[in-house]
Amino acid sequence: MSNTILVGAQWGDEGKGKIIDFLTETAQIVVRSQGGNNAGHTVIVGGTKYVLHLIPSGILRPGTLCVIGNGVVLDPIAVAVEIEGLRSKGIQVTPQNLMISDAAHLVLPYHRLLDEAREASRGAGKIGTTKRGIGPAYGDKIARVGLRVADLLHTESFEQKLATRVAENNAVLAAQGLPGLVLAEILPALQAAAEALRPFIANTVVYLHEAVEAKKEILFEGAQGTFLDIDHGTYPYVTSSNTTAGGACTGSGVPPHKIDKVLGVIKAYTTRVGEGPFPTENEGISDLLHGMGREFGSTTGRARRCGWFDAVAVRYAGIINGIDELAVTNLDGLDTLATIKVCTHYELRGKRVDYPPMDYTDLAACVPVYIELPGWLTPTDAIREWKALPENARHYLEKIASLSGAKLKIASVGPNREQTILL
Repeated sequence: MSNTILVGAQWGDEGKGKIIDFLTETAQIVVRSQGGNNAGHTVIVGGTKYVLHLIPSGILRPGTLCVIGNGVVLDPIAVAVEIEGLRSKGIQVTPQNLMISDAAHLVLPYHRLLDEAREASRGAGKIGTTKRGIGPAYGDKIARVGLRVADLLHTESFEQKLATRVAENNAVLAAQGLPGLVLAEILPALQAAAEALRPFIANTVVYLHEAVEAKKEILFEGAQGTFLDIDHGTYPYVTSSNTTAGGACTGSGVPPHKIDKVLGVIKAYTTRVGEGPFPTENEGISDLLHGMGREFGSTTGRARRCGWFDAVAVRYAGIINGIDELAVTNLDGLDTLATIKVCTHYELRGKRVDYPPMDYTDLAACVPVYIELPGWLTPTDAIREWKALPENARHYLEKIASLSGAKLKIASVGPNREQTILL
């Protein structure tokens, strides 16, 4: 498989967890390089549903080593709980199959309080944050006042540093008329999490360097999607990390010239969670998919906004990420439609637009221009070979890949491992 970066090419929730799980059959190492427990990857194996937030999906494959890289912001209590949750389902989680970077920054209780307070203060202009403290944690990282995983290993100095940060953030909360934190109340849970995580903590940059030199196959697992990227997304309706392919290098310490391929994951339609412009949003598609019990966030449970496939967005994602191949998920969600629309370009104030404008007010003003393709009106969830797909389904996949500018590699027709067609 070589060293592959897997990225979401839409607004996240593209079904990356299922594709990662499928690819880890041959990967030896799976690396998570950004984001926090605001992400959620859902994988179904043998009828059992696993929802992973911080731990890479490769943990479900025996013999695969998972790495939480330095670019991740890690809630130590949440990851300790996630480890125990996996163990309760019979999944082995040991220092032999999970490593946590000592340079990853911590998400701490005051980050969550600040996140909630900031979102509440925005009123109608809210961003749609998961309120997990991710943005404030990355803010502390950039401001150079954050605490890192390595700090957990030094019990006495960690308490001192935490006390300083709690006092500083309590003052910020008090200025907004909000109650602060009591150090003695939050410290025991953090200390317990530190001891639980201690065996997993290591210098992952050195380990990954040695793995690259040893020619091991590495899969870099993206969280969220291209249009949630802090630099390239629909700002300010974005997350606080670099969700694009470049973030995999900075967030893991693996240099760019050691990457062989970028695989972009897209849905056969488009969804997004939270606020922000969404040109191809369609109430009818939302009702259809929600009525099927689909498109509810694995982290928040919120109903996702749904719409037609947006080739304008995915084409731009291909440029930013250098996408070589595409994996298309949720094809079976369109099985009952007689006609399917695909957005090929936008019109903005009377002018043709082939790439998404960066100003969110301009993007909100864009009018999608569609072509219509015939549906296949046949269930596809039991199909396992490309040639067995209905002709119209194959044509649809080929068309959206062509419009996106990348080679079609994988088609997914359901959430289970076996519901995957490899071209």
